[in-house]
Amino acid sequence: MYIHDTQSLEDVVPVLAAAPVLALDTEFMRERTYYARLCLVQVATPADVFVIDAIKLADDLSLLAPVLAAPAMKVLHAGAQDVEVLLRATGVAPAPVFDTQVAATLAGFPTQVGYAQLVKEMTGIVIDKADTFTDWTARPLSAAQLAYAEEDVRHLPGIYLTLRDRLGREGRLEWLAEDFERLADPATYAADPLAQYLRVKRASTLDRRSLGVLREIAAWRETEAQRADIPKRWLIADESLVEIARRRPGSAAGLRAIRGVNERVVSRAASGLLAAVARGEAIPDAELPKLSKRERIPKDAQPIADLLSAVLKVRAREHGVAPALFATRDEIERFAAGDHADNPLTSGWRHSLAGAELEAIMEGRVGVSVVDGRITLRPTGGDAHDDG
Repeated sequence: MYIHDTQSLEDVVPVLAAAPVLALDTEFMRERTYYARLCLVQVATPADVFVIDAIKLADDLSLLAPVLAAPAMKVLHAGAQDVEVLLRATGVAPAPVFDTQVAATLAGFPTQVGYAQLVKEMTGIVIDKADTFTDWTARPLSAAQLAYAEEDVRHLPGIYLTLRDRLGREGRLEWLAEDFERLADPATYAADPLAQYLRVKRASTLDRRSLGVLREIAAWRETEAQRADIPKRWLIADESLVEIARRRPGSAAGLRAIRGVNERVVSRAASGLLAAVARGEAIPDAELPKLSKRERIPKDAQPIADLLSAVLKVRAREHGVAPALFATRDEIERFAAGDHADNPLTSGWRHSLAGAELEAIMEGRVGVSVVDGRITLRPTGGDAHDDG
């Protein structure tokens, strides 16, 4: 059902608020703005699908706030951006949430499995993705666009129930709790302007003083982009931002001399940008930011990491999960080098299923051998411990 007027939205809100399960998806455009421009909100109950025109109803989207806050489980697929745009549009982050992409990984599907692939493998239904790159701001919407939008949520309630029951039987639902709480937490989507310098390309080439300047001018760019609602790169590209931080100009003429700083930026924003440079120059030496640089992994640790990675693959296959869900290659290498700080293998279900064994291997309490073509773990005393 296509909802494009206030009365229809008001009529459907009680239906949605009373549903036991709600599937959510959004269509938005972000190419020319800082904030995503929400175009559609798709909501599915186990019985019905609603496509809400967020452009025509932009002033009424707060009506969805009680729906997003209702006790019903909100089901999304790769839903971080959907939660973010719904939070901005309604003032409420949907909760509780269940992300089928994350959950599917625990059920043995590949990491970051796509929605269409998941639907096909779990239901046998093939979804037409022809309108993936459509212009959702154009009106009127075609029948094909509306059908596409409906398909993006139609199958989620059923997939959720199947994954929930399967993971519940296997005792894995609690593994997802922390990830889903983070997904529904509004703080997850709060951008700290003073932290944006950490995302600037080539920031690591700067000394600490220049890095302090970069922190201030990157924060200036972030707030200016927010204020004007334009992409950050439209103000100043990362490369030019780094060069400003390196040269630390004190005048408009100095800004003009830097490649990539256009005259429009100089004429409209020179004072704010130069003030940010001055703030960076004034930071006391002891308070200058410093990028944390991890030490290079010792060469001797690489073969150990290969061994641990092989054991992880065995355990992943046994438990029917994607190997990448345990740890990234970098995290495995850090573990092999003895750096266990903030490593996912040292806590929670990852530690229970595999991390404890890897610790035992590292400490020499368990040996690894191959028996009948299979990796086998044995206590160093000689008795069999576990088979992979």
